[in-house]
Amino acid sequence: MQPTATVLIYSDDASTREQVRLAAGRRPASDVPEVRFVECATLPAVLKELDHGGIDVCVLDGEAAPAGGMGVCRQIKDEVFQAPPVLLLMGRPQDAWLATWSRAEAAVTLPVDPVEFAAALASLLRSRAALSA
Repeated sequence: MQPTATVLIYSDDASTREQVRLAAGRRPASDVPEVRFVECATLPAVLKELDHGGIDVCVLDGEAAPAGGMGVCRQIKDEVFQAPPVLLLMGRPQDAWLATWSRAEAAVTLPVDPVEFAAALASLLRSRAALSA
């Protein structure tokens, strides 16, 4: 059986979560495991999933309401022991400095560009695998 990676997607917008799933596909790159998605529409759901463990990468929507992904990212980096890497979805390229403030490991702009998103997700999955090896 092939290993899988678990990717948490946080957005209050179902279409954004769908964009992420479609952009990643079953495997964002040939050298990373297949992905399984856990979708969350609220901050409490995100925190509950992270408490359960087993999340390899978080994809957080910076435009989500009422809790934006940038603030959620900073919160989990402060509060979750060995927090998984975060790929932040930003509304504008000018928000890159906020992604840095939030301590996200990577950021891409909305709407999701499938090639850019898959490359960023694959990179985070590789780095996560290297840390656990």
